Amino acid sequence: MNQFKTMMLLAALTALFMALGFAIGGPKGAIFALLLEAGMNLFTYWNADKMVLKMHHAQEVDRQSHPEFYGLVAGLAQRAGLPMPKVYIVDDPHPNAFATGRDPEHAAVAATSGLLNMLSREEVAGVMAHELGHVKNRDTLIMTMVATIAGAVSMVANFGLFFRDRSAGMAGLAAVIMAPFAAMIVQMAISRTREYGADKAGAEISGDPNALASALEKISRGAQAIPNHAAERNPAAAQLYIVPVGIKQMFSTHPATEDRIAKLRAMAGSPRTPAVDRLRSNMYGKRVPEPTVPSSGARKPARSALDPLDRGR
Repeated sequence: MNQFKTMMLLAALTALFMALGFAIGGPKGAIFALLLEAGMNLFTYWNADKMVLKMHHAQEVDRQSHPEFYGLVAGLAQRAGLPMPKVYIVDDPHPNAFATGRDPEHAAVAATSGLLNMLSREEVAGVMAHELGHVKNRDTLIMTMVATIAGAVSMVANFGLFFRDRSAGMAGLAAVIMAPFAAMIVQMAISRTREYGADKAGAEISGDPNALASALEKISRGAQAIPNHAAERNPAAAQLYIVPVGIKQMFSTHPATEDRIAKLRAMAGSPRTPAVDRLRSNMYGKRVPEPTVPSSGARKPARSALDPLDRGR
């Protein structure tokens, strides 16, 4: 159902772009808009991942340089039945993560150093499983296409304010003014649907919806307190992140974080099974015990995904 809804919304966005072209230049304008959309989508299909990673100054890591984080992603990818994606770390105290790539065979997942230092292993696993959920559902391609078309609508609308076909009268002017807002609404509808799908897929891949819910809670708090310089330079990048920042909820491409957490908590109604514990043991390279509360009543601090030797204790 979600796939059908997404395809219908994509078709509506394309039709909107062609209608805008028609309002500006008549039938030739509509054809030009269609060709422009095709050209821009073709360019982003081949180059979007490189542009996104370069924008964030992401550094690729491997099993030798970051064995624990890389091994965690490898275990999750195996669990999801996906090819091993490229793994990147962004040296940024802002806690967030994203996925990019045109298909599962050319995917990349990235996390900021701020996220890896803030969350426990289980929470990092939940976040990276969410990003792999985007890869599995091919959201990285879909959302790249959506962002490209929505951006093109805004660009052409700005052009049309000054160079539209005047014979269209007020109707043409109204189309030029309203088109960017309509494109934004369609973009938000598609993106929010895909985020819920990635949360569900991530919870299934990691086997621990509560860990992802806890991670979203921590990331949301941290994202408000720590600036995201990449998003400040490129506001369009906000839709990439697991938790967007600097955007009012009304205009956000993501559902409300509280709603996402509530859905994940509801998914976690049944207790973990021994099979899930074995899966988690394989992903982390050793048994991950249940959180314990010492006799003093204080909970032990969570271990960072980048602190395999527990040096923080």
